[in-house]
Amino acid sequence: MERRREELEKKRAKLAELRRQREERKRASMQEREQQGAEGGKINTQDINDLVNSLVGERARSPLSQAGAATVSSREIPVLGRDRSISSATSAGTKVSSPEPAAAATAVQVASPLGPPAARTVPEFKAQSMVIFDFAPQEKIVYSKEVQTVDIEPEQSMLAEEEVERRVQQIREKEERARAAREEERARREAEAQAREAETRRLTEEQRESILQSGDFAAFLERRALVVERALDEDYDIMADYTREAAGETTEAGTARLALAQAFHDDRVSRNRAVMDVAWSTRFPELMAAAYNRNPMAPNEPDGLVAVWNMHLHERPEFVFSAPSDVLRVTFSDFNPHVVVGGAYSGQILLWDTRARALPVLKTPLTGGHTHPVYSLKVVGSTNAHQLISASTDGLVCAWQLDMLAQPHEALELSHPAHLRTDEVSVTCMDFADNETAAFVVGTAEGVAYPVNRYDRAGCKAGLNGFDAYRAHAAPINSLAFHPPAADLADLFLTASSDWTVRLWRARPAAKPASGVPADIKPLHVFDAFDDYVYDARWSPTHPAVFATADGTGRLALWDLTHDLELPRQTVVASQHALNRLAWDRPGRRIAAGGVDGTVYVYEAGDLASPHPDDHAKLTRTLSGLAAGL
Repeated sequence: MERRREELEKKRAKLAELRRQREERKRASMQEREQQGAEGGKINTQDINDLVNSLVGERARSPLSQAGAATVSSREIPVLGRDRSISSATSAGTKVSSPEPAAAATAVQVASPLGPPAARTVPEFKAQSMVIFDFAPQEKIVYSKEVQTVDIEPEQSMLAEEEVERRVQQIREKEERARAAREEERARREAEAQAREAETRRLTEEQRESILQSGDFAAFLERRALVVERALDEDYDIMADYTREAAGETTEAGTARLALAQAFHDDRVSRNRAVMDVAWSTRFPELMAAAYNRNPMAPNEPDGLVAVWNMHLHERPEFVFSAPSDVLRVTFSDFNPHVVVGGAYSGQILLWDTRARALPVLKTPLTGGHTHPVYSLKVVGSTNAHQLISASTDGLVCAWQLDMLAQPHEALELSHPAHLRTDEVSVTCMDFADNETAAFVVGTAEGVAYPVNRYDRAGCKAGLNGFDAYRAHAAPINSLAFHPPAADLADLFLTASSDWTVRLWRARPAAKPASGVPADIKPLHVFDAFDDYVYDARWSPTHPAVFATADGTGRLALWDLTHDLELPRQTVVASQHALNRLAWDRPGRRIAAGGVDGTVYVYEAGDLASPHPDDHAKLTRTLSGLAAGL
């Protein structure tokens, strides 16, 4: 469309130029004619009269003029025009008048021998100018009704059959030669490529050492080795016989047992170190983090380590992070799968990123936060608004933003005025109920659990509530765990203590005002079938009545409140040393236990942790009976 518009504009400009040239030619022609007329008007009248008189005089002297008088008349001689003529003299006595009105004549007496003198007219000429306009004739446009077509050339004579075959054969031969040339070129290139590949490039000793010692080569080799080891982790039995029953196999119900799935230990990481905490990733179910204390036999190694183990990588950890102090607690961020957070013995909060190197990407200063060991970490909130809550034995509870650890976002100092020597509260463990971010319960070194409010509420102030105390343990509380989300079980929590017991509690509602006088809340039940310190107790995330415990004898016990309240349903000796911490994976099928020997044991719970439709109702009846017995 734009091109058509440009062509029209060019045609209009060309027509305008032609019109202008035609007007200029007209104007030049008129000027030339006017100039010629002006020059013709300058003809001397006297010269014309002399010419006429000379002509007339000669005729008067002729014999005819001698015989009589004759009158000569002359027509006017136009100066401008196309016809210029002088009339001849008529017979004597004839008066010739000019047809032009502007012509004037003068009568002259001429003597004649034959008679009286006759009058003779002498013409008087005047010059006149005339303008002639030259108009172009109107163009005639004639249309013909004939069909305007191009003459069709006579058809070429048909080629002979032999000529056609000859040409076809030539074309075929040409194509065959071209195809053969292409095949030869392709074969030549393939031969050259194979020769280049077969050629062995030999490196000098210096080049070889330089490549082997480069960081990029080491990182590449590490990544590729991890991929290969994951691919080789295949437990499928290719010799399985599906036509007969395996030896020792039974189909009786109730024979499910805890089975060891994997034991993670690497001398480069775990030697002479104890596992202080374990935590499963919420995004990647095969990843698990383990926190380690210092190795007293290796002063040049980092004081603390965090190893991220992979269930598909048995010989070594997926990541290893270092810390300037013993790492006592570790957890994955629920809202960022790449972030691992740890609490150190020095009171620092450390943050590692799996996409970065081994050193922490963020950490809190030694002053301005905790100054005592951090034994409790919890990430609370939602995806867009979450915080890290930490508690240490200095009685300080801090709230941190994970992207800014320079100073705590909130700081709450816990104190109890009724204490004899000091009002400080040494916090050893902490946990929040489901969907709760403002109220929580802390376990202390004195063996008492206290409810804590982060903010002021109706009837209670922010801080530790010393009037409502869960007082029953005779030794420090090592762990505290609320029940997983459930409609009427969210207020249940377990405490494990060094007094060789685990106690089941029902928490006081956080919205209920605190009592004005000290009141000790009694536990619903006491589990005392232990022979050593109980270091941890954790609820199953899927079965409402099942929880696991770890004690100082290295035993891992699985309890079912709907089955038996006095003895565990299943017990295994995981290690000859104490088990420090426990952690269930999110699907509730595996239990990870960290030992003092530096080994992380992963057990398959199997059917023991698989819930049944009536388990919730059974647990509700059991809890009702326990509450009625108080």
